[in-house]
Amino acid sequence: MPEGARTRSDGRGDSDVREISFETGFQPSPEGSVLISWGETRVLCSASIENRVPPFIAPKSGGWVTAEYDMLPGSGNRRVRRDRGGATKGRSQEIQRIIGRSLRQTLDLSKLPDRTITIDCDVLVADGGTRVAAITGGAVALRLAIQRLLERGDVETDPWRGFVGALSIGIVGDRVLTDLTYEEDSGAMMDMNVVCMSSGLLVELQASAEHRPIPFDDVQEMARSAASSILGYVIPSQKLAVGE
Repeated sequence: MPEGARTRSDGRGDSDVREISFETGFQPSPEGSVLISWGETRVLCSASIENRVPPFIAPKSGGWVTAEYDMLPGSGNRRVRRDRGGATKGRSQEIQRIIGRSLRQTLDLSKLPDRTITIDCDVLVADGGTRVAAITGGAVALRLAIQRLLERGDVETDPWRGFVGALSIGIVGDRVLTDLTYEEDSGAMMDMNVVCMSSGLLVELQASAEHRPIPFDDVQEMARSAASSILGYVIPSQKLAVGE
């Protein structure tokens, strides 16, 4: 770290990503499961396979990947209310849509006819970046499920296109900080979530300014920096977790 550089509350430099680790096979029943630890954030991700597809998928034309996301009651600094009566909270609905969109990019769905893979992401501990942890852990759970299908001979050709990883970045005060904690995110002037494939192509870019507009060049530079960290650290960590 350069002399005179300021450290964050957890001792990181501005561009440092928190440690990411994966405990695969955390649940025995799903085809793929992993507990992802991202700093203090913990998300349990599981991949379950059903031999059916939604009505909007034509028979024998391909499969589908969808996701569900929720925060458990004790995951935050105050009790999080459960979804009841089939009504999904607006934030949970928005996050599970981005998880599903991101994970569908990892597969050639035409090679998974008449199968739906559901990725369940349950936040056990939330300290910022729960959606990027869910996408990152969900991709590992999905890859493990595909590996199991291949081992069993349930699919002949590997549908895997490549990993997808995600990362948050934001402007806090006069600093651009990578991988925001909850405290940093809550005080950010702008926060951004970047989702990137192992090919380097972007899948999703979510950015919101809270207090003042942000120059477009700054947004581009932040996205480029986040993508670089995804390719340099997040995706290699995923590959290591599944033995690839």
